[in-house]
Amino acid sequence: MTPLPLPLGRAEMLVVHGNSGTLGVVKAGIRRQFFVDTPGGEYVLALAPEDIIVASGFGTGDRIVRGLRCVLYMIRELNSPFVVLPPEHPASSRLIFVVSAGRRVRLSCRIKPGTHPEQDLLCGMPEFEGVEILAVEGGVELKGLATENYEHTSFEFG
Repeated sequence: MTPLPLPLGRAEMLVVHGNSGTLGVVKAGIRRQFFVDTPGGEYVLALAPEDIIVASGFGTGDRIVRGLRCVLYMIRELNSPFVVLPPEHPASSRLIFVVSAGRRVRLSCRIKPGTHPEQDLLCGMPEFEGVEILAVEGGVELKGLATENYEHTSFEFG
């Protein structure tokens, strides 16, 4: 599959629909720092305006899309920290959304949700296994995506 470059502005969210999962992607929009809280400590993740924040939702439909929008809003607009759970934490199996950020995000269905501090790795549903989302100027590039079922939605808040 050839990479699929798509335009993505600061006031937009790209929604990628799968059979059993959904992805939401936004640009960082401005240079900013986020805290990543892990069982081993806390560190700072610096993002450039063109970097991406990706949320993976374990489900489909309008409720999941609204939830992705909410989670991405809390991270990007309210500077909510990224929280990484210990590997055997019971909440991992109850997570509905997980988030990662950076220049590049790789998706895997072979990892436990919410337990990986590496911000280039994100848990996703099986149809997103091996997909890479790359930040490019003015948009994103989707590598390894088997579907073209995506849409741009507003990410503006009044």
